[in-house]
Amino acid sequence: MNTLKIKEAFPNLPNKKIDTIQKVINRINDKPKLRLNMTTKGPSHKQVIVPINSDLSKRFIKDSANYVTNINRALKSIKSNVCTDFICADTKGIIISTNSVASNSDLQEIEKYIKNSLQINNNSVATPRLP
Repeated sequence: MNTLKIKEAFPNLPNKKIDTIQKVINRINDKPKLRLNMTTKGPSHKQVIVPINSDLSKRFIKDSANYVTNINRALKSIKSNVCTDFICADTKGIIISTNSVASNSDLQEIEKYIKNSLQINNNSVATPRLP
C-alpha cells in the first residue's frame, strides 16, 4: 500500500503517522526468506554404506539415535576426526552420513561397532564401503 492510498483511506491521519505505517509495511516485506539446507540425492564420499540384510537393518535403525552417539565415541577412541551425523536405511543397507571422508580404520571401527551392537559375528554384515 503506498502513501496515497493510506492518505485516502485515513484522511485525518497526520503525515508522521503515515510515514511510520509505511516503514512498518516496508520492514515486513523486507524479511529474509527462510531457506532449507538440502543434500544431494546422489552418493557422497561423506557417506559410509554398510551392506546388511533388511531384518538387521530394521533392528539397527530402531535405535539409531543412540548408535550415532556410540559410533562417535568409538571413532573418538581411535583418535579419528570423522564424526557421524545421522544414520538411515536404504536398499543397499545402512547409510551412515559423516562430516568428512572416512578412512579404512574408521570403516573397520564402524563395522566392529555394528557387529557388536547387533550381537552377530558371522558375515551378515559386510565390510563397510564408501559410495
